[in-house]
Amino acid sequence: MDLENINWTLILVQYAVLLFSLCVHETAHAWMAERCGDPSARLLGRVTLNPMAHADPVGTVVMPLIMMVFGFPFLFGWAKPVPFNPVNLNNIRRDPVLIAVAGPASNVVIAVVTAILFKVVLVISGGLEAQGGPIPDPVAMVAAFLILINLVLFTFNLIPVPPLDGHYVLGYLLPSEAEEALYRIGPWGIVIAVVLARPLLGTLVPLFLLPFMLFLPELNIGLNLMYELR
Repeated sequence: MDLENINWTLILVQYAVLLFSLCVHETAHAWMAERCGDPSARLLGRVTLNPMAHADPVGTVVMPLIMMVFGFPFLFGWAKPVPFNPVNLNNIRRDPVLIAVAGPASNVVIAVVTAILFKVVLVISGGLEAQGGPIPDPVAMVAAFLILINLVLFTFNLIPVPPLDGHYVLGYLLPSEAEEALYRIGPWGIVIAVVLARPLLGTLVPLFLLPFMLFLPELNIGLNLMYELR
């Protein structure tokens, strides 16, 4: 690894996008828990975009930085799980699923809003520098980061193993015996998820990215610039 050739500015931008996206993700969990009747996350200060309230030393700091330094094709991470007390929920069977889905849904919202805002800016301004317009090409790179990282977080968190959000959805659909077996995976869940991440992300994220590319062809410029600077 040649530290002199690492683009630290690029890493800083990626990390800022990842940190923002993780904070929105966890805040969405906490907000939904409150809507479902449990104030535990709010009382613990988790309805906030403050990274200090959500940061997990490994998933929010160490692992993403290692991935960026070594040039992993997809950047992902995780934060501290948002706690909720099932006793307080309005519907003890349904509400854990709503709380779980709120996080990945927030990542899709970020990606969609980014694409729409970027499209509006391009239409009003006349395009990127590469197309003769006034908007600097690095702006497209930041938009690409926001869309790509949030699609990766959406996909990663729906892997159906604990403690990731997808296991609540799968558990809701399984009979009780199978659900109990799923929860017993718990101590090994994050290891399994990391092992599965690369093939799953490599297959699914390009599919999820395709509609964004069709809606926003200028995203190609941002993606190309992103990979050129690595």
